[in-house]
Amino acid sequence: MNNTLVKGLALLEVLARSDRPLGVTELARRLEIGKSNVHRLLQALTELRYVRRDETAGTYQASIRVWELGAAMLGQLDLRQVAAPAMQGLLQRSRETVHLSVLDQDEVVYLHKLDSPEPVRAYSQIGGRAPACCVATGKAMLAFESADLQQALSRRLVRHSPRSIVDAGEFLREMERVRTQGYAVNRGEWRESVCGVAAPIRDPAGRVVAAIGVSGPAERLRPSLFKALGQDVIAAAAAVEHDYGGGSDSGMGVAARVSAGAAPRSNLLHR
Repeated sequence: MNNTLVKGLALLEVLARSDRPLGVTELARRLEIGKSNVHRLLQALTELRYVRRDETAGTYQASIRVWELGAAMLGQLDLRQVAAPAMQGLLQRSRETVHLSVLDQDEVVYLHKLDSPEPVRAYSQIGGRAPACCVATGKAMLAFESADLQQALSRRLVRHSPRSIVDAGEFLREMERVRTQGYAVNRGEWRESVCGVAAPIRDPAGRVVAAIGVSGPAERLRPSLFKALGQDVIAAAAAVEHDYGGGSDSGMGVAARVSAGAAPRSNLLHR
């Protein structure tokens, strides 16, 4: 075990639980380590913006970034619970593997999944990652990222299968298509034998925070099914949004926006 990491986390916990700023001497006493070690750890944590230093008093306290980190994780755990009924309904309708994903830079992280009851199904695991540009849940979220980020991604696309989109112009057109129709499609772009369809999920403020989708063998998820599955994932996303907002209509659901003929709003992903 990395002793420096352990000591750094212990130091951060002491500061986060303290009701007042603390100095180096008191921190060294509480942690039972040398003051020089405490000072080095504080320097690193301050540079990473997890700790703030009061220059006048020479004391330290945990920064708002610690709260943001915890709040982000809590929000994701809450989202798993909120999304569970919609995921179960989507599984019953499609009989394909259902994913709940969040975006981490240019990758998706599978926050939750329900496996298809079919003997042949798409393989994935909770906590696993995939290139966001190539999978349906990733494209569903990237389409509502900033234009600058989309342009940057379009210049470094990687071919993962013969079907991967690697042309910048084609990728940007794909992002526009997702915004217009309200759902994204993976046509075997990461693994040639696996296709998927997904829709973005917004929080009550209208920010895209996740995506819900289905994936399965290309021989079952044929292009002729994409449109119908698209409506299914849009409906599932709208159900999650409704429950995520406590049943309020403060943010108009994806399905309602699309059926009203309006493209979903473009927002920066809140991470």
